[in-house]
Amino acid sequence: MKAQEYSGPILGLIFLRFAEVRFALLRTKLEAEGASARRASRVDVPEAYHAESTLYLSQEARFDHLLTLPEASDIGGAVNAAMREIEKHNPKLAGVLPKTYNLFTSTLLKELLKKVSEIPATLDYDAFGRIYEYFLGAFAMSEGQGGGEFYTPSSIVRLLTEVIEPFHGRILDPACGSGGMFVQSARFVAEHQKNPAAELSISGVEKTDETGRLCRLNLAVHGLEGQISHGGNINSYYDDPHNAVGQFDFVLANPPFNVNAVDKERLTDMVGPGRRFPFGLPRTDNGNYLWIQLFYSSLNAQGRAGFVMANSASDARSSEQELRQQLIEARAVDVMVAVGTNMFYTVTLPVTLWFLDKGKAKTSRADTVLFIDARHIYRQIDRAHRDWTAAQIGFIANLVRLYRGEALDLTLGGADAAVKLKEIFGDQPVYADVQGLCKAATLQEIEAQGWSLNASRYVGVAPGEEVSDEEFREQLETLNEELVSLNAQARQLEQTIAANVARILEA
Repeated sequence: MKAQEYSGPILGLIFLRFAEVRFALLRTKLEAEGASARRASRVDVPEAYHAESTLYLSQEARFDHLLTLPEASDIGGAVNAAMREIEKHNPKLAGVLPKTYNLFTSTLLKELLKKVSEIPATLDYDAFGRIYEYFLGAFAMSEGQGGGEFYTPSSIVRLLTEVIEPFHGRILDPACGSGGMFVQSARFVAEHQKNPAAELSISGVEKTDETGRLCRLNLAVHGLEGQISHGGNINSYYDDPHNAVGQFDFVLANPPFNVNAVDKERLTDMVGPGRRFPFGLPRTDNGNYLWIQLFYSSLNAQGRAGFVMANSASDARSSEQELRQQLIEARAVDVMVAVGTNMFYTVTLPVTLWFLDKGKAKTSRADTVLFIDARHIYRQIDRAHRDWTAAQIGFIANLVRLYRGEALDLTLGGADAAVKLKEIFGDQPVYADVQGLCKAATLQEIEAQGWSLNASRYVGVAPGEEVSDEEFREQLETLNEELVSLNAQARQLEQTIAANVARILEA
């Protein structure tokens, strides 16, 4: 059985265990209220649970009921029925829960139920959420390339949220996968002593129906709700279910890279100022600058975006360079972070994190962009995978805060991040360019580099540091792309000149 076949059902059992813990706590409270009040008991009224952001579970839908079923019974059928019962009494989960438990034998299901029952009922909700995320990550890793379509490693998402700081407002992810961006945003709010459900309004789009259901389940496990549009041929290039233009305080995303065959004829009515693609459509058959414009256009006047993008987008030539120039000249590009290899399950190649801030145009940093080379910052998990520690994330995020002139926030990273900041930026840390780490480049410097947003062009190499094979290959690929582009332009000029000469001779 493939991971994609068993991952949904296992996550469903973890979800059910979590839902029962919350249900049982509220049921006990309602029973106590019913015993002391004259009015009728509300202990079996679904709306009483919904009012407290808790799912109502009928008797046959409860985890403990399923756990006590004899092994000889049809446990798969019973779990499927339980999921249907939950959807019936909790409409927000309609069509979301897995119902393929008949793929498992009763013996295996009994073992799974026993194993999940070992998760202590005393755990707080965030701990349940972390268990759910752990399994999401493990399943994504086992699926390799396919896994990355629904899961972005948490350390990457954590840095995105730390930099855009989604304290309060509307948040959009138009390629939301299993909802990791929303969960980390909620965790950021909770760590700053606020209630995420009250502070954040969540909207998402997910092309794959199964993944969209995973997202809604992930939100529910974390006590969150959102407007998630998924399945039914919905596609963020062509569809705008949230009327996003200018509406969002925050955008977070890890879109698919280098998508081709987008039908641009369907997009022509969405081009121009105040529309989804304000800077125009790329002439190349590549969707990267469609995504980038969707993120930009969805932001309100003070909005911030953080997203993952293929390295090639930072240096792309021709029409993509023209689009990038317009974006830079709009004073919206705030920070660019180069990320090293092996940070993702999908690809071993390095990527770039882009941060947009529409509000920066009215600040002292309007005419600069901060470039950070974080390719040498990582923790090795195993031979093929890396991540960032909390201290490393805290260090990078606070480097950005120093650049912005904001107060340090050591909620994440604590003393370890503080020590590193003092080591590099002084006992009373003040931003300064550091060779091999960071550079605040002016628009004039960026123009001189062909409007490139490749951090290595500005940051340089730290003293005594050698260029790695991976970096050399990346630089060679960039130069080769430039050569291919120049050769194509030369051929076009050659044809134009030949045609002009021919016309003159014919005259």
